[in-house]
Amino acid sequence: MSRIVIQVENISKMYRLGNIGSKTISEDLNRTFAKVLGKKDPYTKVGQLNDRLSTHNSDYVWSLKDVNFEVNQGDALGIIGKNGAGKSTLLKILSRVTGPTTGAIRIKGKVASLLEVGTGFHPDLSGRDNIFMNGAILGMNRAEIRERFDEIVDFSGVGNYIDTPVKRYSSGMYVRLAFAVAAHLDPDILIVDEVLAVGDAEFQKKCLGKMQDVNKKDGRTILFVSHNMAAISNFCKTSILMEKGTIVDSGFTRDVINTYFSSVKTSGGEVLGKDIVVSNQNDSLKFKRIALVGNAGVSNTFGLNEDVVCEIEYEVIKNNTKVVPSIQLLDKFGECILATFNAPSSTIGLDNYFGKIQAKGIYKTQCVLPKYLLNDTQYFISAYLSPDMNFSDMTVAPEVLSFQMIDTGEMKQEYTGNWNGQIRPKIQWSTIQLS
Repeated sequence: MSRIVIQVENISKMYRLGNIGSKTISEDLNRTFAKVLGKKDPYTKVGQLNDRLSTHNSDYVWSLKDVNFEVNQGDALGIIGKNGAGKSTLLKILSRVTGPTTGAIRIKGKVASLLEVGTGFHPDLSGRDNIFMNGAILGMNRAEIRERFDEIVDFSGVGNYIDTPVKRYSSGMYVRLAFAVAAHLDPDILIVDEVLAVGDAEFQKKCLGKMQDVNKKDGRTILFVSHNMAAISNFCKTSILMEKGTIVDSGFTRDVINTYFSSVKTSGGEVLGKDIVVSNQNDSLKFKRIALVGNAGVSNTFGLNEDVVCEIEYEVIKNNTKVVPSIQLLDKFGECILATFNAPSSTIGLDNYFGKIQAKGIYKTQCVLPKYLLNDTQYFISAYLSPDMNFSDMTVAPEVLSFQMIDTGEMKQEYTGNWNGQIRPKIQWSTIQLS
C-alpha cells in the first residue's frame, strides 16, 4: 500500500494589497489578539479570489483558497494552470518559504525545492560553498556531500567556475548548478517550478531525464510545475489544474490537460463588421464576420489535436458578382505558409471554375485547417474576397486574426525542446528490414 508523504488540508493563503500591515492600529491589534487567542484572522472573511483580470473591491486577496490534495510516495504530480493561478504560492508553502493563512500541511521526509533561479544560494559564496551549504540544509554531513560533489559538478557543467561567486553566474549557469544540487543530494521530495525554462533545450532534456531516474529508480516523490504540456504529459501520470487559487480539476494528466485547454479558450478569435480593417475594398464585396472556431467554439487558442475552422461571412452588394473567398496562413514574421481559396470542385471550363456567380445577399463560407498540421507557435490569417482570379481588385483584410497553437504532448513524446518548422504534419512512417 502506498504511503502518503504530502497531505494538504484546506490550505488558504491571503495577501494584503498595498502597504504592509493594516490600514489602522485597531485592525493590527484585532489581528494580533485573534492570533494570541488561537482564533482566525477576523479580516479573512472579506478577501476576494485572486483574479488579475477584475478590479478588487477588497484590500485582501486569496492567493490560495481551500486547497486539498494528497501525494503518495514515489508519485510524480504535475501542477498546471495559467499565470497567477496560485501554483508558485502553493510550492512556496510546501517548501516552507512562507506559511499558510489557514489549513494544515503534513510532509514526511526531506524536501528540496527549486522555485526560482538561485533558490537557497548565497550570491557571495562560490558554487562549491553553496553545494556544501545546501547539503547541510538538507541534513547531510560533509562526508556525504563530498561523496556526491564530483557528480553534481559534472552534471551542472560549470566545473570551470565552481570556485567563482555565484553572483557572477549567468541565469543559465545558476539554474544548472541549482538543479544539480537539488537532484543529487538525496531529497525524499523534489519540488521543481517553471525555473527549468531558463535552461537550453539540451539541459532541459537532461534535467527531465534525471528527474525520471530520481522518481522511477529511487522512488522519490516529485512535484513539477510547468507550462510545457509535453514535459508534463510525458513525466507526470497525474496532475492538478489550478485556477484563481483553487483546484478545478485533478486526475490523469491527459484528462487534466484537456480541461486546461478548454479553460484557456477566449473569444478573441472573432472580428465583426466595422471592426474588420481592410487595406482595399471592392465595391461589390464586403466582409461581415471572420472567425476561428475549435472544439470549444470561437477561440484564438487551439490544441494541436483539434481542427481550426476559419469562417467568413460576406455580403454581395451587386447582383451577378463572381466571388472567390480565400485565406492566407502567415507565420509571426509575415511569411505565407499556405494559401487556399474556395472554388467549385466540379465545373466545366476555367471561366466557371474560378469563382461562383452569386446574387445579392449575405453568405457564409468556411475552410478547415486540419488537426496535426500546424506547429506549436503563433499564426496569422489574412482574408480575401476577389471578384475573379486575377486578384486585381479584391477586398482584403490583412492579418485580421491571430491565433496560438498549443502542444498537447502527443507527438513530442519525451522530446521537450522546440520543434523545427512552421508546420508539423502527422506523417506516417514505415520501416522494413532489407537484410
